[in-house]
Amino acid sequence: MPAKPETEPLADLPIGVRAVVDRVSCARSVAVRLYEMGLVPGTSVSVTRIAPLGDPLELEVRGYSLSIRRLEAREVLVKRASDP
Repeated sequence: MPAKPETEPLADLPIGVRAVVDRVSCARSVAVRLYEMGLVPGTSVSVTRIAPLGDPLELEVRGYSLSIRRLEAREVLVKRASDP
């Protein structure tokens, strides 16, 4: 069985699974905006809902809800949080 990758795109994270932002790898202007919204490396995040047509994604970040496009979520790489 192949090893699971250490990081994965936020867009691929299942609903309800907690993860930690590893890096944001998109255009600088978009990355800065995502940082301003709280998606900085080391921050805990989870997908709470997905719109009926699959875009946008609703996230829980730092105690508030944030919606971002799936295209942007593909550029945010996360590591799944280990279970306590």
